[in-house]
Amino acid sequence: VQLQASGGGLVQVGDSLRLSCTASGRTQIVNTMGWFRQDPGKGREFVAAYNYAAGTTQYTNSVKGRFTISRDNAKNTAYLMMNNLNPADTAVYYCAAGQIPIGRDMDLITYYTHWGQGTQVTVSS
Repeated sequence: VQLQASGGGLVQVGDSLRLSCTASGRTQIVNTMGWFRQDPGKGREFVAAYNYAAGTTQYTNSVKGRFTISRDNAKNTAYLMMNNLNPADTAVYYCAAGQIPIGRDMDLITYYTHWGQGTQVTVSS
């Protein structure tokens, strides 16, 4: 599975951005697409995920109510709509895909076996 992420940029506090991640290849071997982010010198942090086999989503607490993950099945593309951005959201964002059993938490990074390149999101105050 190959993942191609796009949509990052430089925005102001309170602005919105939409990240996209398009999957290609043997997409039938995964059932979950997710987003992680990473600051320089820190580990990769879970942001959101969507298990499209189960129709379930999961978010880290700091983005609940502001970020929405969705997927266009026809395009094999996952989206992360980010609203009301703040400087703490500044990071490199990575999309990822994996096969996660239905009912399991989706924030465990080891579930994700395929990764896209990062896209920089910078929120300026």
